[in-house]
Amino acid sequence: MIIAFEGVDGAGKNTLVTAVAKKLESREVPVAKLGFPRYEHSVMAQLAQAALHKNMGDLTESINGMATLFALDRHEVAEELAELDAEGYVILLDRFTASNAAYSAARSVLRDEQDGESEHSELVTHPIVQWVADLEFDTLGIPEPDHQVLVDVEAEVAVERAEKREAADVSRTRDAYEANSRLQQLTVAAYRGLAAAQWRSPWTVANATASDTSRLASEIADLICRDLVVD
Repeated sequence: MIIAFEGVDGAGKNTLVTAVAKKLESREVPVAKLGFPRYEHSVMAQLAQAALHKNMGDLTESINGMATLFALDRHEVAEELAELDAEGYVILLDRFTASNAAYSAARSVLRDEQDGESEHSELVTHPIVQWVADLEFDTLGIPEPDHQVLVDVEAEVAVERAEKREAADVSRTRDAYEANSRLQQLTVAAYRGLAAAQWRSPWTVANATASDTSRLASEIADLICRDLVVD
């Protein structure tokens, strides 16, 4: 079973994934964890990271180009994910394809705003959302998630958390996406639209603004175990 945790930078995805993994492991459920982008292991992700820090010329300006790099990062481990799934693991992913769809839609609408256009103001129905799905699931054969969890926070909260993280750790300098507050607002809206539409799988929305992580983790672990028919 593949469970993807989605949300903007600073939402608390990694914290929740780690907590859910511990809850499942305490119930003797086999768990595998992976986070995207895999900056430490994937050349594709490293190129995307360089672009986000403005070290790849005008590559960052290409919405489709950036989305392709992030998709190719996932493609590199697609077979491994499918194998773990077949072996009965619950695979907890910190970000997956929905992040590519949400950020690409948000960037596209932001560009339209800056150009004075509003042809595709509905984020979830923007053509690039389907383009991302076709690229990742059809062309590249990346397995689809069985369930997606939106770790939901207001954009202002996520921005504040990212700023504090940057101030505390010089290696966590915010990238071009994180530093753009309007992009973060649009991306939050895009994620919420995808969740409301139950895009590509069932979704659960976890309010992470001021919620107890342990309680949220228990609720999500309960949901997973019900799907697994685990006592």
